Amino acid sequence: MKQKINILTILSTIVLLALCIMQYYLVKTTYNYKVAQFKIEVKEKLAQITNDYSDIDSTLFNNKDYIYNELAENYLVDRNYRSQIRKQLIENHLRKQLTEKLQKKFNKEFPDNSIDFAIILNKFVMYTNAKKVDTLFAEKPFIENKMYGNLNSLDDAFLIRNYVGTTSANTSKSKFKLLTEDSLYVSVKNWELIVLKRMSLLLIFAFASIITLITIFVITIKSLIKQKKISDIKTDFINNITHELKTPLTTLSVSTKILERKEVKENDLVYNQLIQTINRQNERLQNLIDQVMSNSLGFEEIELNKEKIKTNSFLHTIIDDFKLANPSIEIQTSFNSETQLTLDKFHLTTAIVNVLENAVKYGAKTIYVTTNIENNEFKISIEDDGIGIAKNKQSLLFDKFYRVEKGNLHNTKGLGLGLYYVDQIIKAHKGTINLVSDLGKGTRLTLSIPS
Repeated sequence: MKQKINILTILSTIVLLALCIMQYYLVKTTYNYKVAQFKIEVKEKLAQITNDYSDIDSTLFNNKDYIYNELAENYLVDRNYRSQIRKQLIENHLRKQLTEKLQKKFNKEFPDNSIDFAIILNKFVMYTNAKKVDTLFAEKPFIENKMYGNLNSLDDAFLIRNYVGTTSANTSKSKFKLLTEDSLYVSVKNWELIVLKRMSLLLIFAFASIITLITIFVITIKSLIKQKKISDIKTDFINNITHELKTPLTTLSVSTKILERKEVKENDLVYNQLIQTINRQNERLQNLIDQVMSNSLGFEEIELNKEKIKTNSFLHTIIDDFKLANPSIEIQTSFNSETQLTLDKFHLTTAIVNVLENAVKYGAKTIYVTTNIENNEFKISIEDDGIGIAKNKQSLLFDKFYRVEKGNLHNTKGLGLGLYYVDQIIKAHKGTINLVSDLGKGTRLTLSIPS
């Protein structure tokens, strides 16, 4: 059973992980598609605005071409002027005006978005004749080569378009052709958030699906583990009840066969001893049945016959009787001043005896019983020096039919109902139980009953 549950858990985990990975892949693919779609929308709209810039202000852009030609002519006059060309292009006097013009246009066309942009210079190439090419400037797009705009980094920006311009000059002093290339980059503020909003329904559905799958998985695994635990407890109970019933049944069977002998029938002493043995074993069987029937009741089903008792004398009576049956066990007591409570004497006596017997079953040689009143509750603390209880077993201790394993299953007799019964009796008195235990260091069980 355990192996089947482990295999099923592993397979279910693998399937769940596979579904999560598939869900992530689908969401990621959708996100990439939405990002591409958003960029295309922005590109198409901005491309219309910045077709060749002349629709914004033709005068300014004519002046830009004039600056290009002026720089080219200066270079032809003085070849050492090459080092100044990039600086002059980037720091041109039209920089501020063109930036403001484009920014106003963007703000008008995109009133709901904050857009930063940069026009980056990439190339500045001269053709002085049909064969000679002089590349004065050619670089990959860098923000340092920004001619216009307010963008400070290209890390979060995307390319809208490249613009290639050509001009020619044919004067008495010079004759050349000029090729320039610049790129427009934009960054839409919070564009990731815009994309996520567009796919919000998908994200909610995907998240809800994953949570539902994980919840179903956890509930299923918990149910399987619980079913296994119940199955193990039932098996344990059946083994123990079988063991407990075998002895009296065997004795009854043997005694019955002996009674059939003629010599036994004629011997009154032996005959009467066998009858007494049969009666004792019959009584033992009846007690076992009564124990299962009564001790398995829930606290809601227990009918309490409450009466007023004096706590100290009540506990002394229980402990004195227990000492008679267990003379080898040392019991030390420390009781608070005499207190009078209203409780079910019979059931509470059985509950306390069950705790004491449980301590003896699991190795206790000395038991300490103390009482005190705290927060209007009468507390009975029973501490032993037995083998203790492992942390991972403590939550199961008060379950019906559960028995702490101790070597061979039948080394410690019992049906696993003793502490369950204690828990139900204390709950019926509207009290609580507190357990403190460490493996190899004993156990302290505190029964709290409202005073």
